Amino acid sequence: MAKEKNPTSTKEMTVEEKLKAIYELQQIDSAIDRIKTLRGELPLEVQDLEDEIAGLETRIRNYEDEIKQLEAAIAGKKNEIEEARNLIKKYEEQQMNVRNNREFDSISKEIEYQTLEIELCEKRIREFTAQVKEKTEIIEESTQILNERKVDLENKKKDLDDITNDTRKEEEELIRRSEEYQKIIEPRLLSAYKRIRANARNGLAVVTIERDACGGCFNKIPPQRQLDIQSGKKIIVCEYCGRILVDIKKPEPAEKTGKK
Repeated sequence: MAKEKNPTSTKEMTVEEKLKAIYELQQIDSAIDRIKTLRGELPLEVQDLEDEIAGLETRIRNYEDEIKQLEAAIAGKKNEIEEARNLIKKYEEQQMNVRNNREFDSISKEIEYQTLEIELCEKRIREFTAQVKEKTEIIEESTQILNERKVDLENKKKDLDDITNDTRKEEEELIRRSEEYQKIIEPRLLSAYKRIRANARNGLAVVTIERDACGGCFNKIPPQRQLDIQSGKKIIVCEYCGRILVDIKKPEPAEKTGKK
């Protein structure tokens, strides 16, 4: 295999060399795109599952904290009930030793107040207990979904790892080469390349002429413009799609050249 040539320094590059360099960069980036296509939607699916799992875990923790607060509130209300009962017992003993009706009525009101406090605390306990039950059910449902999502994530990660491992070395080498070419291409041209590539459906920013037409949008290119492109004296873009047009001769198929 022929040794790969190092990209030319930017200072030494002619327009023709710049076009060749940007075309090579396109070929490399297209190869990286094909590897990413093999992975398909798996990276996004893995990210979505990780986000969903994180959300479920946060939700479960929040409900567990709320249950702890409700249980503390229930314990507090039970203590208030116990205190109220002790006061009622104390007031009932005092009633046995009252000296007049006024004292009796005053203590009766205190007993009535503490009785109402007990009823209110019991009502609150029932409400809090119902909330605990509801939140516990939500935690159980969320935990079941969480466990299912974790299994899904493990399977998706395994599929992604299998594909990634098969293409890792090739992709790393392509990325290295892409970075090398990006270093030697002048910033303005590189910026234009990236902008066009980002807006192109198939990621093609640099295309050749195919059957007298743009290799990106397939609109016909006038003969004079084709000659300008072939001369390699200036950077020309397709007037229809804005892609950079280059005249790079592709190797002909073996059946056409007679080679086997």
